[in-house]
Amino acid sequence: MANTIALRKAYSTALDEVYKLASLTAVLDGPNELVKEGANANEILIPKMSMQGLANYSKQTGYVAGDVTLEYETKKCSYDRGRMFTIDAMDNIESAGIAFGRLSGEFLRTKVVPELDAYRLAAYASIPGVTTVAANLTDGKAALAALRAAKGKIENAEANVSTCYLFINPTVLGMIEDLDTTASKKAIEGFASVIKVPEGRFYSKIDLTASGAGGYAKNSAGKNLNFLIVDKQAVIQYQKHTVPKIIDPEVNQNADAWKFAYRTAGIAEYYDNKKDGIYVHTVE
Repeated sequence: MANTIALRKAYSTALDEVYKLASLTAVLDGPNELVKEGANANEILIPKMSMQGLANYSKQTGYVAGDVTLEYETKKCSYDRGRMFTIDAMDNIESAGIAFGRLSGEFLRTKVVPELDAYRLAAYASIPGVTTVAANLTDGKAALAALRAAKGKIENAEANVSTCYLFINPTVLGMIEDLDTTASKKAIEGFASVIKVPEGRFYSKIDLTASGAGGYAKNSAGKNLNFLIVDKQAVIQYQKHTVPKIIDPEVNQNADAWKFAYRTAGIAEYYDNKKDGIYVHTVE
């Protein structure tokens, strides 16, 4: 059993590394120091603060009293996914562990991370009330104008562009960069980061497949995204439960085989009073 524990530690470290290298939305993971566990297993509590503005100062009575309120809103973890694989013990011995090791790494890189990115980006793109524009960007000038309008909207809402991430389709970004002008360069400056998102992860709405082959697909009402601006301060991105599980053949009661199981549950939500820090641009 000692070897099994050591093996689990080694693979857990590798899996964490794969996620950090491959995930496009990991940059939005917050410190979440104020996030509290909810009363139920699938809930977390989100802090909301409100206060009054300035009032007139009186030489007779002094300051006008003010209140600060910190309340917690309950949000449910709507993302809870998992899968278990079985590898025959003899197959793993003959391949010197490559089958087992490659399975875990490739599963995260090619299945888990793309789905998690697609889910998060679609969740932010479908937030009720955020600015959403639909247009087909056919050339660099159109793409540049759309991005400048989006950046102006963010700035006029007094959101901090330096904490905003620009997620953008590589083709759209390429059209802007190909203009190679001062205006095109300025348009993509100032963001916390500019992140190219493959179109296969970049939809306004997706469906998560419940069984069978699993994975995700573009929702029938979903649209391809040209770009999405997300202020890190506007979203609550938190994986509450992530467990890679390795079961040794010696303790497997059903077969002489290794089992690799992976489960992750989390949340991709937003603060109601910071939605102006999110801007969505889709194709028509």
